Amino acid sequence: MSNISTITTLNNVATTYSPPDAKVQDSKKTKSSSSDEKAAVYTASTETEKANDSTSPKQKTSADYANVISKLQADAEARTANLRSIVEKLIAGQGKASAFAVSGEETDDESIWRFLASGDYEVDPEVKAQAQADIAEGGYWSVEETSKRILDFAIALSGNDPTKADELLDAFKKGYEQAEKLWGGELPEISKKTFDSVIDKFDKWKNGTYPETSETAE
Repeated sequence: MSNISTITTLNNVATTYSPPDAKVQDSKKTKSSSSDEKAAVYTASTETEKANDSTSPKQKTSADYANVISKLQADAEARTANLRSIVEKLIAGQGKASAFAVSGEETDDESIWRFLASGDYEVDPEVKAQAQADIAEGGYWSVEETSKRILDFAIALSGNDPTKADELLDAFKKGYEQAEKLWGGELPEISKKTFDSVIDKFDKWKNGTYPETSETAE
């Protein structure tokens, strides 16, 4: 569960990255399109690039990348909701509701972080087994799978433009720092390993040695 910090970094990348000279693809102004509005995809600025899009079946369009962004954000939100549900059950079962800040009917996300960081709770065998499976090799929150998703997001957000890698990497680092502040100190070892793996993948992407991931290659 410690790699829930990924959500913080994804959100930070989406809201921080905004090249001044890029054209932004507007999304419909409805509640269902709010995620797309946050993560605007930047379209090609020349007719040559547009021609390449139409002639190469492997060339991704801004719409393709927008779909990847929406999918990744929706998945992250679903995972967050699942974690929130687990934590709320722990609180209710252990009489620790007073430790949480509550807004309406939803538990405050910062309080979730503080609760998990405190270690002042017991986890039932079923939840523990699921958590162990999630962070094991190949699991959703494993180092490799998590770092891949972060690169998927960065590649899609930039329209697979490696020249934007440094800017996106900076946004990722800021998001990681925000996660540390919410956690109240250094994040767990798995998060540190994920950080290193993301840095490595960004370097490969910049140097042209990182292939498109499963998400962006679809």
